[in-house]
Amino acid sequence: MPTLDDLNFHNNNIIPSNSPNSIIPPQFIWPDHEKPTLNLPDLHVPPIDLLNSVCRKHGFFIVVNHGVDAELIAKAHEYMELFFGMKVEEKQRAERKVGEHCGYANSFVGRFSCKLPWKETLSFTYSADCNHDVVEDYFVNALGEDWRNVGKLYQQYCEAMSKVSLTIMELLGLSLGVGRQYFRDFFQRNESIMRLNYYPKCQSPEQTLGTGPHCDPTSLTILHQHDHVHGLQVFVDQQWHYIPPNPQAFVVNIGDTFTALSNGMYKSCLHRAVVNEEAVRKSLAFFLCPNEEKVVRPPGCLVDEKNPRILQDFRWPTFLRFSQKHYRADDKTLLAFSNWLYQQTTL
Repeated sequence: MPTLDDLNFHNNNIIPSNSPNSIIPPQFIWPDHEKPTLNLPDLHVPPIDLLNSVCRKHGFFIVVNHGVDAELIAKAHEYMELFFGMKVEEKQRAERKVGEHCGYANSFVGRFSCKLPWKETLSFTYSADCNHDVVEDYFVNALGEDWRNVGKLYQQYCEAMSKVSLTIMELLGLSLGVGRQYFRDFFQRNESIMRLNYYPKCQSPEQTLGTGPHCDPTSLTILHQHDHVHGLQVFVDQQWHYIPPNPQAFVVNIGDTFTALSNGMYKSCLHRAVVNEEAVRKSLAFFLCPNEEKVVRPPGCLVDEKNPRILQDFRWPTFLRFSQKHYRADDKTLLAFSNWLYQQTTL
């Protein structure tokens, strides 16, 4: 059995440990049917040109020639190393509060008691509708004045991701036949989430997961995988596949909120992150979300007798609260949310 040292407790949190001990804490061990298979084929992820067909099947594609400065991306990864390399008590200054989606989290102990993810994260919000640098302010308020330049860098990174997102939304609108501006306008004043993911080396990677199987509840995810460390797996055609890292590309996937906006025509896809015992894995994830005032409702041209509404109207903050407080995201999050919404309106 693991000792207290193996568990690496800190302020009632469990930190994934790089201990050479082959036994990992039981809270991190996943059921046999969910344990990772590490020897898997790569998924051929098509470029954005084949958008319509891939979004109807699994919703994952890659974006190259995106115009984002390579130095900006490199600095974003470098500053991630700076943050996660600090002592635990220093990172805890930005600790994520229970029920909130921003801040530093290690293994999500406050939310879950079992099947803990083998990772650390730092999440913060970005607002395209804000007249001040909300990301820069977050870093200064949470970590102090010394972190202002880091905040400025991530402010710039989020602005670049928002710009890429809006371009993708134009293409999604064209591919769905609603026009270039429809979804771009819908997300113009987006209030999105940025997350830094850090997956430590694990002495028993076959027993745990960095992130469990889930569909993103957000609208669109833009992921940059660092170096050449594999970890992202997608469930397609009843099999898990790796999406190999490509430092020159972003991996993009449809989230549940856009599935609702497209009336189910474009799919969010089950995916997960595995860990390994040789190398740390890092990734940058930008989650595009609507402005809190926007009503999530598909365009009328995507609804007819053959394609009835799959979900009633909702606003993004309601779905976010549901995914944070009532339900652990998986492949049925949107269905569970739909049932929950119905119950709320019939009480």
